[in-house]
Amino acid sequence: MSLAAKLTPHAPKALAALRIMTALLFLQHGLGKFFHFPDVPMFQGLNLFSGQIFSLFGAAGVLEVVGSVLLLIGLCTRPVAFVLSGFMAVAYFMMHAPASFYPILNQGELAIEFAFVFLYFVFAGAGAWSIDAKRGA
Repeated sequence: MSLAAKLTPHAPKALAALRIMTALLFLQHGLGKFFHFPDVPMFQGLNLFSGQIFSLFGAAGVLEVVGSVLLLIGLCTRPVAFVLSGFMAVAYFMMHAPASFYPILNQGELAIEFAFVFLYFVFAGAGAWSIDAKRGA
């Protein structure tokens, strides 16, 4: 039996592990902005509200928290991942790209990585261990 034949049946579980870990890593950004947990020095003093509405950072925090929780449980994975992929692409071009063309210099590698992992979830779905899998979505 080939290695591929042995590993392929486990692909939905590996996809779920990638989804869960990505959601937990992404969740830190929203929690850091709104609840200062973990306490991220870069997020201190952020203005999350602009009058009665969210600022750009506040809107980002909402997307990070809500999107991460939905991905974590695997609910509406494809549309949520689509929104988050676009969000991370916009974040890269707004916040990182102006500093330098090279992601290693503009510190945008993580934004690019999140954008492409979320894009992968749009096509691959949630994998095992998800509400989407239970619903047959």
